[in-house]
This record gives sequence, structure tokens and C-alpha cells, in this order.
Amino acid sequence: MIKKIWYESIKLFLKISLEFYAKKITVVGKENIPKKEAVLFAINHPNALMDPLFVTSNSPRENHFLVRADVFSKPLVKKVLASLNLMPIYRIRDGRKQLSNNEEVFEKCFNILKNEETLMIFPQGGHCRDRTIQPLSKGFTRIVFGALESNPNLEITVIPVGVTYQNSSQYPSKVCVKFGDLINSREIFNTNEKAKAINILKNNVSNQLKKLTVHIPNDENYTATLSKLNAANVDFTNVDAVNKMIAENNFPNPVKKHPNYLKPLFYLILLNSLFPYFIWKKMSKNIGEIEFIDTMKYAVNVISFPIFYSLQALVINFFFGWEIALIYFVVSFLLVLVYTKFSVTNTES
Repeated sequence: MIKKIWYESIKLFLKISLEFYAKKITVVGKENIPKKEAVLFAINHPNALMDPLFVTSNSPRENHFLVRADVFSKPLVKKVLASLNLMPIYRIRDGRKQLSNNEEVFEKCFNILKNEETLMIFPQGGHCRDRTIQPLSKGFTRIVFGALESNPNLEITVIPVGVTYQNSSQYPSKVCVKFGDLINSREIFNTNEKAKAINILKNNVSNQLKKLTVHIPNDENYTATLSKLNAANVDFTNVDAVNKMIAENNFPNPVKKHPNYLKPLFYLILLNSLFPYFIWKKMSKNIGEIEFIDTMKYAVNVISFPIFYSLQALVINFFFGWEIALIYFVVSFLLVLVYTKFSVTNTES
């Protein structure tokens, strides 16, 4: 019960805090998620830990996650992540000796599905900001079919999920989360020999992901196609419309980026948030992968902003009383929210 309260409290906090990160969060297909049976969500992975945050905060189920093992390197972080149902998955780059640890992780996954809970997985095997669905690894099929093989009466629904960002490098951004059609993995498992079943499930998930997020074929035209879409300043979160442009090779004319008339408000917020800003600038120098920029920015801001505003409110309370301090505290967050919701969200230059 305590763990459930902790999980739901963090989930609510994430849902609220993500509204300060994204100008608009569009969610499609959530109503199709089964309320009780075992579900495996197969998600594309363009933006590190932001992807599972957006999916789980908009899912009605309590979710378990597989994430890259190096995130668990610090003991305190490992304990916190484990309390939120995150589990490490080891890759070759983590060392071949570490790969044996995956057997224990897979057993945990089998039990999660056996208990008719949900599991979130990133079948591309790693994160990548390219607007294309990379070839899927077969690791997620091993988990699905392993659980089905061990439990003959178990039904597992696989749901592909597409997460699309207008511009991951820009604050604020727009985000679209699209839950796909339900895939009956038991039917695939029972009516095909194993190797064929693996390919059928992989292809089914891959084909859906290419429709659930913006997918530019990874060929010699990729860069030119992306440049045309960026030049036209399209709304990437309007996934169906953008994919239609790509399929028909028919793109809007280039346009100028929208000017940000709220820039003065941004500088006012910055002036009121110098301490969090300097923390972020210092930490950003140590980020080795571009996909982790948003994750670290979100993590730093979601912790430092409330602390800093609270400390400033205490100082104001000391000199001017609690009424002025409360007004300052509320207005500080409202200014951030106003900027987030009304600022422009252009494509990449």
C-alpha cells in the first residue's frame, strides 16, 4: 500500500511538472489500454528518460520499465529508481560479463507479466533523435514469448507507442503520445514456429511505430526530407499529416520561424531563477549524449526551481510577511507556466 501511494504520488507530480516542460501534450489512444490484463508497451526512444515519463504519466496503469543499466550506477539513484518500478537492462557496451545479469531481469519481467501487470520497453535497443524508426532488436520478443511459454494460460497484449517531439532541443516543446492497436501475442505465438513468430511480432510493432510517430525512411533522402520539413516549420506532433507529406513527397513551402514575443518574460524568469540556471549550466557541460540534454534539464529544474523559490519566499516572509511571500511563490510558478504554454515552438533551424 505504501509503495502504491508513493508511486501514484510521484506519477501525479510528474504529470503536473511535465506541464511546465511542454507547451502541449497530445495523447491519442489511451482509452484502448486494457484495465487489467498483462500489457507490454513497445515505445520508440528519441529522448532518453523523457520518453517513459510522458508515456507513464498518461497511462492509467502502474507501469514497470526496462532502462539502460548505467543509469543505476549510483546507489541512491538505484534505490529511488527501483522504488518507481525501473529495472536495469544490460547491453554489450556495459561489458560482456554484465550481460548475464539480464537473465535475472528477464525472470522479473516474466513474473510481472504473469501477474497481469504492465511492462514498458524500448525495442530499438537504444535512444536516437533521428526521426526514423530503427530496426528493432528481438529482446522484447524474448520477454513476451518467454512469459507465454512459461504460462500456457497467460494472455499478453503488446501495444506499440509512438512519442514525438516538435523540437527536443528547444524549451518549451510540444509532445504527442500515440498508443497503437492492440497486438494479440498469444495468437502469434500459438500459430507460428518460434523464429517466424519473432519476425511477425517485430514487423507488426515496427510497422505500427512508423505510423505512430514521424518516420522518415533512413535512406539517401533522409537529410533532404528532414530539411524540407524543418524549413516549412511543420507541426511534427501532427503525426498523420507529416507522415502523409513524407509518403507523397509533397512538402509545404519554406517559411520564416515564428518570432518569440515572450522573450522578455523568459529573461524575467531567468532573473528570478539565477541559482537553478547556474546549476544547469554547470551540469550541462558534463552531458555526453545529446539525447540526455532534456532529461538532465528537466531533472535539474524540477528539483532546483521549487527549492530555490521556497528559499526566496522564506527570505521575503522574513522581511515583508507571509502574504507577500505566498504571492511571490505562486506568481513565480505562474510566470513559468505562462511562458511554457504561450511561447512559440519552432522546428530545428
